Amino acid sequence: MNKKSTPVLQGLVLALAGIGAQMMNGGNALAAEASNPAPADERAGIVKSVRGDVQLLSGSAKARAAMAGDSVAPIDRLQTGADSGASVVLRDGTTLVVGPSSRLDLKQFHFDSTTQDGGMVVSLLRGTLRMVTGLIGKTHPDAVRVETQSAVIGIRGTDFIVETDSQP
Repeated sequence: MNKKSTPVLQGLVLALAGIGAQMMNGGNALAAEASNPAPADERAGIVKSVRGDVQLLSGSAKARAAMAGDSVAPIDRLQTGADSGASVVLRDGTTLVVGPSSRLDLKQFHFDSTTQDGGMVVSLLRGTLRMVTGLIGKTHPDAVRVETQSAVIGIRGTDFIVETDSQP
């Protein structure tokens, strides 16, 4: 942090770093994925960890409580309550850490593990997101987009935080 960073931004960075560290330190994503019954080509990734009240909404708007090891489809929504958070690992190795009181849509995800081609679009409707890009972001950075209510972000880095105050 530089001296011009606001205390709110500094607090956000520290909070998300703490949530991310807690969530990234538990479990093996590959082991959880291996025990997941959905075919690999029908899922974008898995929920690696959950803290508090986290809901996973499918494309058909059916909500369920998210649990570690749950499949995440290419068009799912993750919603967290106050003092809650979740970590999702996508098939290309991208990690999404969603902070408290957040709503994140995975709008598009496709990845071919043989050619390492793919793309993704995530939309942060409210709250906070820490993203550590995987193979798609490293090999095809133009194929990764993060949308908010007021901006579309093209990814050029591999580890970043996005925050939005929008209340859709």
